[in-house]
Amino acid sequence: MSTVSIAIIDYDMGNLHSASKGLENAGATPQVTDDPAVIAAADGVVLPGVGAFDPAVQHLRSRHLVDPIKDAIASGKPFLGICLGLQILFDSSEEGSEPGLGIIPGTVRRFQHEANITIPHMGWNQLNFTQPNVSLWQQLPADPWVYFVHSYYVDPTDKNVAAATTTHGTQTVTAAIARDNIMAVQFHPEKSSTCGLKMLSSFVELCRKGDR
Repeated sequence: MSTVSIAIIDYDMGNLHSASKGLENAGATPQVTDDPAVIAAADGVVLPGVGAFDPAVQHLRSRHLVDPIKDAIASGKPFLGICLGLQILFDSSEEGSEPGLGIIPGTVRRFQHEANITIPHMGWNQLNFTQPNVSLWQQLPADPWVYFVHSYYVDPTDKNVAAATTTHGTQTVTAAIARDNIMAVQFHPEKSSTCGLKMLSSFVELCRKGDR
């Protein structure tokens, strides 16, 4: 079986080790890197992240990683954003003032306070697939449980980009997006037990096939 190389983009925003370990367990050869040449040569690219929006995009820009990310996406290779790595693909965030990468039109919004919900939204919630044919979902049961930690959620301009939703209190929000070769999720697959490993396995297989 051929080796699958996956570049995990390092921009000092956390969960690199757990994302790397999850992909390794799924059969890939991950490399944590901020080297544009490594990103360009990889079979697939993962943009992870935990933390705040403004420092994240500042770090990406200071490390000159914005163009390598856009080039990787433009190349057609499979691209997976995780948590903050989903949010920074958008135009802007209510969390900060920095512009996002503007790859997916839309805004990152804060959960509205209401009775009996906690912010951040932290713990296990079910997904409702709005794009059931996304490659990441192919090994999953209907309405799987996954692990979230977030106070903000993405609100894409084009609602057809949403690939899954979840509900927190009375608020139903986008939990994942998919467009062409881009897949990005608000939850943490690497912390989502068997379902999360199956998603990462599906991503690795997509990279192995070289689907464009």
